[in-house]
Amino acid sequence: MRTLAIGLLFGSLLFAGPLAAQDTEPDRCPRLIAQGPSQSLRIIPASLRLAQASEDVKLSFIGHSTFLIESPAGVTIATDYNDVIRPLVTPRIATMNIAHSSHHSYSPDPGIEFLLPGWGDEDGPAKWELTVEDVWLRNVTTNLRDGYGTTIYDRNSMFVFEVAGLCILHLGHLHHVLSEDHYDALGRIDVVLAPVDGGFTLDLPGMIETLQNLQAPLIIPMHYFGQATLNRFLAGMEDHYQIVLSDTSSVTLSRDSLPVLPTVLVLPGF
Repeated sequence: MRTLAIGLLFGSLLFAGPLAAQDTEPDRCPRLIAQGPSQSLRIIPASLRLAQASEDVKLSFIGHSTFLIESPAGVTIATDYNDVIRPLVTPRIATMNIAHSSHHSYSPDPGIEFLLPGWGDEDGPAKWELTVEDVWLRNVTTNLRDGYGTTIYDRNSMFVFEVAGLCILHLGHLHHVLSEDHYDALGRIDVVLAPVDGGFTLDLPGMIETLQNLQAPLIIPMHYFGQATLNRFLAGMEDHYQIVLSDTSSVTLSRDSLPVLPTVLVLPGF
């Protein structure tokens, strides 16, 4: 395993304004990048990127599949918010998934302003797109499989957060490789929060294939239960990715200084 010490910082592109829901086809991340109709959504020439000022986003691994994202304007987001593993602060936004009870809450903190279940209801799949101060987010649904191997359509949500010009993707409880339609719907991704247990979610070959196809410069593993499971994932990644082991559970990220070489950053926790 190769260990590379890096400092991660990034710049910002602020989207101030009230909460906004869209009735039209949702934007892709990043929203303000010029693209032609035939241009790949996953390959963005540097000349088309907007100039960005330097502002920081703090990302903390709380445990399991829960991260706390803190925007430059102070908006807090908890991913896969649940009743067991929670950040110490009440998040302003909380996203949830339904594969297991460790990914959603039956008793959410009443102080949460925006509580976003990712599984939909009888009216159809979950569909979220909103702006809260300098945070824009949306979801892209995927399927689950039950204990009998039966496909349950559109019951998991991958949530994409655009914060300070950085596109952060939380894969949720992903059970299958993504299609081209999924990749197109996601757009450019800078940071992936990926479940790497290799059994309860997508198997390790499928997860590694998915991460390589996403082409994100930074991957942060989650949902790995223990060191042996994590090591199996890292062994499958180290031929093509730099491996960085952090001694703290939080990192400050910047679009401007994302790693040049594709990197897996391990934050302490399970």
